Amino acid sequence: MTPIIHRELITILRTRKAFALQVAITLFFTLLVVLRWPSDARVELSGANSQQVFRLFAYGLLAAVTLLVPIFPATTIVMERRRGTLALLLNSPLKPWAIYAGKLAGVFAFAVLLLALSLPAASACYAMGGVSLTHQLVILYGLLLVVTLQYATLAMWVSSLTNSADAAVRVTYGCVLGLSVVSLAPFFFLQGGEGSAARVAEWLRCLSPIPAVMQIVGHGDVGMLDAGPGAPLASRFLLLAGLTTLAFAGLTIYRLQSNLLDRARSSGAITDDQTTGVRAARRVIFLVDPRRRTGHMGNWTNPVMVKEFRSRRFGRSHWMLRLVGGCAIVSLLLAFSVTTGGVQWEMETMAGPLVLLQAALMVVFIPSLAAGLVSHEQESGTWPLLRSTPLSPGVIVRGKLLSVAWPMLLMLSATLPGYAVMMYIQPTLWLQVVRALLSLALAGLLALMLSATVGSWFRRTATATTAAYIAVMLVFVGTMLVWLARDAPFGHRTVETVLTGNAMAAALAVFNVPGFQTYQLTPSSWYFTAGTIAVLAIVLRFRVWRLTRPD
Repeated sequence: MTPIIHRELITILRTRKAFALQVAITLFFTLLVVLRWPSDARVELSGANSQQVFRLFAYGLLAAVTLLVPIFPATTIVMERRRGTLALLLNSPLKPWAIYAGKLAGVFAFAVLLLALSLPAASACYAMGGVSLTHQLVILYGLLLVVTLQYATLAMWVSSLTNSADAAVRVTYGCVLGLSVVSLAPFFFLQGGEGSAARVAEWLRCLSPIPAVMQIVGHGDVGMLDAGPGAPLASRFLLLAGLTTLAFAGLTIYRLQSNLLDRARSSGAITDDQTTGVRAARRVIFLVDPRRRTGHMGNWTNPVMVKEFRSRRFGRSHWMLRLVGGCAIVSLLLAFSVTTGGVQWEMETMAGPLVLLQAALMVVFIPSLAAGLVSHEQESGTWPLLRSTPLSPGVIVRGKLLSVAWPMLLMLSATLPGYAVMMYIQPTLWLQVVRALLSLALAGLLALMLSATVGSWFRRTATATTAAYIAVMLVFVGTMLVWLARDAPFGHRTVETVLTGNAMAAALAVFNVPGFQTYQLTPSSWYFTAGTIAVLAIVLRFRVWRLTRPD
């Protein structure tokens, strides 16, 4: 294993991406502590200030682990296969478990190095007093090490299943979001109930490290209606994380066989070449037949948009319908929860999950679709062909952006049934719904323009996808860290100014979701987001114009 560990770790450390991550981690956590460090020589005996700083530090560290850990393990196996070096490893005297252990140790060592860079800031929190070394700091770092190992094994398992590095990054971030956020949803609606479903939801939420971290920092339990002593969430998380880590590791080692390189793919058959009976049956089964020949493009249709839809794996209409149908079902389930839980929750409060659902869809899908609009063309070598066409840079930009804007519009529209049910029950909410939908539409456009603009500056699709995910999550999730530290150390005006750049927070404030009632984010958030979108559009247009110039 030693040569593989050395190769993996040294390869990662030599990249500029790794150096940038180390610098960013150091500056970020140093800034967190400096913002609240006492300016005089007086000591606060209560330790309230240090606890406030520690909470912000813990949430920031958890967000950094969630964002940064999956980057390198998600590409470690798929890149070996694409470069042809995986066959050399599998035919070497090393056993599959030794290859896997070496790769896992290399990426895990780099993740531990990133955690170690936060130790000076943690020492500063402890030096301020009021923070327990054994009951808070040690437990927090131990839990984050388990999270790091879990997400690393998950990313390597995804890497063994996918065919490209950018697909591995997209799927990995989606799975991480599912483990950390989506697993909390059943408990939010079933808490306080009785029966097997409530017990399963109570254990399912322990797949996420968020409740355990909240309990460590003294914020209680996530989504609880009544304050009170919580369950041992840290021990439950460690148990479930250990089991899932072993499962991911076992599945990946099982796949590290020589047949991993043999992926036969059927050539398939076009529906128009089938018999009449087969075509009639497929018309009954499929609303949109994926095997039917595609029709001609219209005279006024943007050819770049059509090209993106037809060449993208999930860009065809049948996949779009499946995505829209899934979003509509989830929206109706949330609306059903509104009608059945109206005794315990207000309608405005229950609008929060719908807003978070739409925001989660944008955070997961839009960067995966928009980040590689330009970088994929450069990496695959098709950009010179696109540049040689008589299409102007403006047509190219519009076509590529429209190919992502249409799926985004469908995803947002698919969640409208939930809002319709809410307005039917309480008609006075129609103005709030309109204002929230406008905020979410601007948030989607911002995620689209930010992902496309950031991704256009990279030549590798995997790097562009990673950078786009980090940029989008910093806007939608990073600003929420400031909201978590409201009133300590950040004042009301500071939090409101930071949340102005987050259109998702504006949608939550429109519905008066708990924690957002006191912030007036509209219409200032709309103006700021629209201005940012315009600036990003100009930058993207300039970047594409530079790429279309002769060499």
